[in-house]
Amino acid sequence: MILRPKVMPPGIPVIVVAGPTASGKSHLGLRLAEALDGVVINADSVQVYRDLSVLSARPDAATCAHLPHRLYGFAAGDQPISAATWLALAQHEIKAATAAGRVPIIVGGSGLYLEALLSGLSDIPDIPAAVRRDACRRLDTMGREAFCAWLAGVDPASARRLPPGDSHRLLRAAEVWLATGRPLSDWQAAGRRVPVAGGRLLAPLALLLSPDRTALYDAIERRFDAMIAAGACDEVRRLVGLGLDRRLPVMRALGVPQLMAHDQGELTLAEAVDEAKTRSRRYAKRQMTWFRNRYPVAEEMVFTQLSESYFDIIVSKVRRWLLTHHSPETSFSLPSG
Repeated sequence: MILRPKVMPPGIPVIVVAGPTASGKSHLGLRLAEALDGVVINADSVQVYRDLSVLSARPDAATCAHLPHRLYGFAAGDQPISAATWLALAQHEIKAATAAGRVPIIVGGSGLYLEALLSGLSDIPDIPAAVRRDACRRLDTMGREAFCAWLAGVDPASARRLPPGDSHRLLRAAEVWLATGRPLSDWQAAGRRVPVAGGRLLAPLALLLSPDRTALYDAIERRFDAMIAAGACDEVRRLVGLGLDRRLPVMRALGVPQLMAHDQGELTLAEAVDEAKTRSRRYAKRQMTWFRNRYPVAEEMVFTQLSESYFDIIVSKVRRWLLTHHSPETSFSLPSG
């Protein structure tokens, strides 16, 4: 299905390829880049980490050498990449791609990143590292139950909305209040900054891959088996050896906690793989719910896999959209076809 954001401002055309894990986003992004002389820009919050190439299904070196790929594997594991940080980097890459006469193609399924790109961000100031450490210390010292009760006292809206087990988002709400004296919910209610690149608005066209659920779940299982065969266990063992805080996003990526438990003798490999596959299926379901609820559907195309003929249909639609929606300042020299 093709989706468009609620607001379509004139500006730099940006293609967004979104969808659940294992839906074929990377392959479609690559095919679009080949057909449209594009630059693939990562919007997966795990593929940004250099220490997690196998379990994140990051494009390999040969693929990245074939066509420009940006924002893949650039961050250290102890460096959380927030939506605001990612958006600033993505805006820079969009500007660079457009200046080079290439089509920016955003590929990923991380809801917060895509929300930042398509709808903008609340104008929350940067949070100092010392404040982040203070929030973590409070959680460690107080314990989860007391920490959630404290957060409910300073930001009741966020405390009601966030799951008690979501340490990452609870800490985000806490650090915003500690740094600014205002609840995160207040900042979010105050409006959003409109995404721009080089001072110009973005005009995104979002493509959502929505495979048949049975086919998607089968793809998830086959891909995880392939990850195990490609050395995922060794990758997690090296990651653990870095001594990173277990609350960091890279340590909570799909498959990492389960393979850590296997490495420590708490689960057999079969149990770890089965649990990781189950969590991956649940994550894919949550992703699809988010995508379907967030943006109105403009056109729907039902399919169970990305066939060659289907690629041709998508490329044709995107090509026509680019030719009719680009701003006068944007100059794309699209390959014929």
